Amino acid sequence: LAYIIIFTLIGSVVSLIGGILLLVKEKFAIKISHFLTSFAAGTLLGTAFFDLLPEAQVAGSSNGVNIFLWTLLGILIFFLLERFIHHHDHGKNPEDKKSVVPLIVIGDSLHNFIDGVAMAATFLVSIPLGIVTSLAVAAHEIPQEIGDFGLMLDKGVPRKRVLLINFYSATAALAGAVLTYLAKDSLQGLLPAVLALTAGFFIYIAAANLIPEIHSRENQKIAFWETVMLFLGVLVVYLVISVLEGRV
Repeated sequence: LAYIIIFTLIGSVVSLIGGILLLVKEKFAIKISHFLTSFAAGTLLGTAFFDLLPEAQVAGSSNGVNIFLWTLLGILIFFLLERFIHHHDHGKNPEDKKSVVPLIVIGDSLHNFIDGVAMAATFLVSIPLGIVTSLAVAAHEIPQEIGDFGLMLDKGVPRKRVLLINFYSATAALAGAVLTYLAKDSLQGLLPAVLALTAGFFIYIAAANLIPEIHSRENQKIAFWETVMLFLGVLVVYLVISVLEGRV
């Protein structure tokens, strides 16, 4: 429980750094967010394929859990979540600030809650797996928070309120983590499925959200370094897992 709470808080606090950086140094934050997005995509893919799926396969082989089915369900669930949020977002008048901001908060809170469930579930399997998953969550949350902070500021929300909103939204991760821990006895047989679901979430976020954003850059020099950062993210996850498992 201590590991779950500590690393969930670390992930939540680290994610807010991106938004705070935007408030302090907007141009610098926007500039590095491109590279952070690429690095995050690499860490999510690396965590899904090097860590979550292998662990899910091993844990699920004894009770016949179909890992591929649950991974696909993870991708589809996240798609439906985003579809719901985007549908309601696009149905609103862009000039109506009060209608758009709550959607941002709801979407971010749900996302953070799922992150908390994912981190806690992986710690229930093993501490090294939980640490790697927490690092991947923190990596992809930083550029996301830069985007969320920027969007709310653009809608006219005061800076202090933006910070408070995102702080409370980040606590949803802690709620998800603690609830998952409290339900650990009921979840024991479902852990392989939860790991595969989490892998599906990570693959979806990387492939559907982050990589298209990387491809949208037209500057060839930036595109090259973004590509380097994506591969670096994959490599860092592989090395961290190897160290934690004592392979290097």
